[in-house]
Amino acid sequence: MFTGFQNIEYPEYEVITPHTHYSFTVKTLNVMKEQKLKSSLITPMKITEHLNRIIWECTVLRPDEIKSYDDFMTKLTLKDRDALLYGLYHISYEEIRNYMINCISCSKEFPVTVKASSTFNFNPYPSDDILTKVIKLPLPKTKGVFAYIRQPTLIDEVNAFKTLSADGELISITLPIQKFTQETEGGDDTLVFSERVDVLDAYMTLSPLDKSSIFNKYAETFGNYGIELKCQTICQYCGHSDIVNIDLVEQFFRMVFSI
Repeated sequence: MFTGFQNIEYPEYEVITPHTHYSFTVKTLNVMKEQKLKSSLITPMKITEHLNRIIWECTVLRPDEIKSYDDFMTKLTLKDRDALLYGLYHISYEEIRNYMINCISCSKEFPVTVKASSTFNFNPYPSDDILTKVIKLPLPKTKGVFAYIRQPTLIDEVNAFKTLSADGELISITLPIQKFTQETEGGDDTLVFSERVDVLDAYMTLSPLDKSSIFNKYAETFGNYGIELKCQTICQYCGHSDIVNIDLVEQFFRMVFSI
């Protein structure tokens, strides 16, 4: 009966999380974890839960502050997970293979294959307050209404998917909104909308300029910090050169399914 290979050392890779500045070491995926991920592609909630769990299971060295899976979920942000996912991808697959590019010049599609490490860009958040920092933003068009903007954690994302039945993309883009408040006439009382369903419903009533204001402030405060995967491409049909952003989650699941 197979009881495991003896004295096997799997490849490992150190990852610094860009938002919380923690150091993790991740080890390569195995076939069992690939199969578990394949079975998760049913709903966005299941994908998210399985991805979080497998990243956690692949960490072999963790910071002192992260002693349990609950700590992992409550003390890491979505941008931190991106960095850990990159580390897991890099140590498991090394290359970004046959990533399809749509040429903006001739509109034809062509594949590129590059080393994952050659695409990596890292821009860390400049302080240690990201889990507590909240920005109160007055909306430009909906007068008297304020949006409270924060950087969501992994548990915020899971809870939102459990609570809401809306489109997954809509749930994701409203995660940075902690709550809305509205001053009543005279300014004596304030209405507070902090339940996820109320936040989503309130968001749907905003003007486009209000929406843009929220996400510009989020990008300025939190969203521009993290990792990016970029590579320079040359269209094999027309020769147009461009720098493209690689969708790491999409590529990760493509690799899981292609092997």
